[in-house]
Amino acid sequence: MVAWKGSNMSLKSIYFSFHLRSTFSTMKEYLKNDWLEKLKGGEAGWQELYHLIILPMYNEPHEVVRESFLTLAKSNYPKDKLIVVLAIEERAGEKAKEVARRISAEFGASFFRFLVTSHPANLPGELAGKGSNETWAGKKVKELVIDPLKLPYEKILVSVFDVDTQVLPNYFARLTYAYLSETDRDQASYQPIPLFTNNIFETPALARVIAFSSTFWHMMNQSRPERITTFSSHSMPFKALVEIGFWATNHVSEDSLIFWQCYLHYNSNWRVVPLFYPVSMDANVAPKFWQTMTNVYKQQRRWAWGVENIPYMLYGFTENKSIPLRKKAYWTFHIIESFHSWATNALMIFALGWLPLYFGGEEFNKTLLSYNLPQITRFLLTLTSVGIVSSAILAIILLPPKPNWFRPIHYFMYLIQWIVMPATLIIFGAMPALEAQTRLMLGGKLRLGFWVTPKMRSKTI
Repeated sequence: MVAWKGSNMSLKSIYFSFHLRSTFSTMKEYLKNDWLEKLKGGEAGWQELYHLIILPMYNEPHEVVRESFLTLAKSNYPKDKLIVVLAIEERAGEKAKEVARRISAEFGASFFRFLVTSHPANLPGELAGKGSNETWAGKKVKELVIDPLKLPYEKILVSVFDVDTQVLPNYFARLTYAYLSETDRDQASYQPIPLFTNNIFETPALARVIAFSSTFWHMMNQSRPERITTFSSHSMPFKALVEIGFWATNHVSEDSLIFWQCYLHYNSNWRVVPLFYPVSMDANVAPKFWQTMTNVYKQQRRWAWGVENIPYMLYGFTENKSIPLRKKAYWTFHIIESFHSWATNALMIFALGWLPLYFGGEEFNKTLLSYNLPQITRFLLTLTSVGIVSSAILAIILLPPKPNWFRPIHYFMYLIQWIVMPATLIIFGAMPALEAQTRLMLGGKLRLGFWVTPKMRSKTI
């Protein structure tokens, strides 16, 4: 069993390396395109579309929020088609209100409409978190802007971004082009690639490796659209959002749950369209190293809490008789297998070399398999290293513009940092996933609430 799992993991490493390079090549090509010119050159009806952008925030500093709004204001898309909502939390107090006032004063006149909403604390039946804030903001902008102006729901694309999400200049043009190019455009979510690079030069090596590993995972998934669900910052038709009743207000993983809400509501006629186009987000960084590592673990555990979607999905499958059995079986196997692999693969690889020898006893240690096990392990780890080498090279290529202090020696350091990847896969991959799944299994007070990843900017960088 251990040998099979190790072989499977090694083959996946090569398989994913192929998809990683394929997606990266497509992304590079898409970044070269002037998508607004493509729209003007032949995509009818794009001028009628509005983009609703919701940015939920809690206690993020003004510098982080301002950077995101600067990219919106500088985007290569007509600003009279952008409706922007800064969704603050009432429970964040005066600090959040002050950030909102400063952002409103600087950017309030930059878009077709700009709105600040304040999500009340302790509403009945709600979990304090991103989903309940987004839903409050979505309903408020519908009530105060969209309905009074009689904007058609089918002419609005809504993008929900983490407040540290920075868009590239052509993001909304690329999104519009992808939307108009789809034959069944209103039954789809649109997923960019999250690059965790906003503050990558401020992070310690371990956090950099984890940030890029997360980026590469989502980048590889763009080549497998039949298997991906929504994650973090993404876009979808506003009409569909209204029809399903907005985001869930009592779940932590609302960003992926929204896929299952739509999939079940539309009887499996819902999919994710990969944009092969990035948005830039923050990597984890804190004033002290161990605080950063703690935050990384908690963030990975929150992402792994997406396992809560499994019972929601399975219950929906039992209730919805219109979804074909083959689709139910496909998604059930794929989702359960993916969370199982997340929590076990790295541990199985780690145990492959010594666990059978330790527990096999004297009889096993006399076998030919026992003699060959170190050679088999070395061969499998060599195959696995293909993925590590590919990741190290692409991480260098994806680095944003370098700060003044960056020297040639730093390229070498940013390459050799990937030797810690096996440890990160266990400590910050398998372990938080195991904890999340165990908490869900035991339930009660062990269930996780929404943990907000702290954001900061160094004053010295």
